[in-house]
Amino acid sequence: MIAETVCSAAAVAGLGIAAVTAYRKRFLAAARLAAYSLVPLGLVMTGVVDWLADTAFSPTAWAGFGVLGAAWLLFASTRAVERRRGGTRKERKEARAAAQREAVAPQASAPSLGPGTRQATRPTTAPRAEAGDDFSDIEAILKKHGI
Repeated sequence: MIAETVCSAAAVAGLGIAAVTAYRKRFLAAARLAAYSLVPLGLVMTGVVDWLADTAFSPTAWAGFGVLGAAWLLFASTRAVERRRGGTRKERKEARAAAQREAVAPQASAPSLGPGTRQATRPTTAPRAEAGDDFSDIEAILKKHGI
């Protein structure tokens, strides 16, 4: 009964503020305020407020919310542990089998050296420059900068 009275009073106050806003020629804002203020009145008329008030003061309902929270915590913690481990045993076994299948690719086992391919003509080892050549370049740069 108290909840219905509070919601009805809030609706009346909101409609009053909407009327003042409309008087100030802000019709769009007044219409929005009227819509918001009619929501609590509609909830009272449909009986939702009575149901919510009964639920809010019911110890059984709060115990039910506690059970739902505990279930959610169990789901979340098991999911976190599962992610940390890398999935279930079956999922890990399937992942290992897939990795082995991908590692052995029959198409890549024999190289294609047919007439259509072109071999790169790169020497296997680059010729090494003498140590004196490396330092002479550095000395030239330092002399150029006056060091």
